[in-house]
Amino acid sequence: MDLVLDAADRHLLTPYVYPAGWPEYEPCRQLLSLFVITNLGALALYLLCATLSYYFVFDHELMKHPQFLENQVRREIAYALRSLPSISVPTVALFFAEVRGYSKLYDNIEDSPYGWSGVFLSMLSFIFFTDMGIYWIHRGLHHRLFYKRFHKPHHLWKIATPFASHAFHPVDGFMQSLPYHIYPFLFPLHKITYLGLYIFVNVWTISIHDGDYRVPRFLRHVINGSAHHTDHHLYFDYNYGQYFTLWDRIGGSYKSPTSFEGKGPHDYMRKLREK
Repeated sequence: MDLVLDAADRHLLTPYVYPAGWPEYEPCRQLLSLFVITNLGALALYLLCATLSYYFVFDHELMKHPQFLENQVRREIAYALRSLPSISVPTVALFFAEVRGYSKLYDNIEDSPYGWSGVFLSMLSFIFFTDMGIYWIHRGLHHRLFYKRFHKPHHLWKIATPFASHAFHPVDGFMQSLPYHIYPFLFPLHKITYLGLYIFVNVWTISIHDGDYRVPRFLRHVINGSAHHTDHHLYFDYNYGQYFTLWDRIGGSYKSPTSFEGKGPHDYMRKLREK
């Protein structure tokens, strides 16, 4: 995040926003800048990617499903916009720790003991680490002590649209993002790679809410896609994973998506049309 902060300071904040006597590396200034940048970035990423997905990927026929709520799209967006600023507060605290040099993020490829291969391996390990972490956090949020208070609002959307992707209770949203933030404090990671991965995981979160269940046949039971996540919203106790089905299989919570068996929401709508 310090790359983004440095760019914002250089091109906007220092010359046009902050008084000349307020140093760029002063902690209060950094916290304020990170809060604004994080919120604007999250808002732009969410609205841009979810809107594109909604208009070009999401099957609008699903909006006729009996479990699609009245004014659902507007309600999903409103809930997400209310939650994002609160989610950003602990997120900014972790970004601040990164900016102050407490993480293992590095600037140059030469700083990695394994060069480009180390960058590639760190990308893979980030994906597998966060997939594992999100699985257990997500499953924990389904425990009766936490579900009703924190996670139930996200399950209001049985037939989700891309706009539901970030429509979480703030505690829920931050907890499920925590593995992304923990990773660079535990393992070396290139700064630009981290930014790219951070964008990727947000886009992926949107994609598993987009109602497009198409996956190459040989990957159907490997990749945790929109079909799997739709069944999670519909049937509650299955398919907690983020990218893969690995941890659901290990944890005994894997369910073959109903859409792959001709019993999914699209199939339900087709049968309604045929009647």
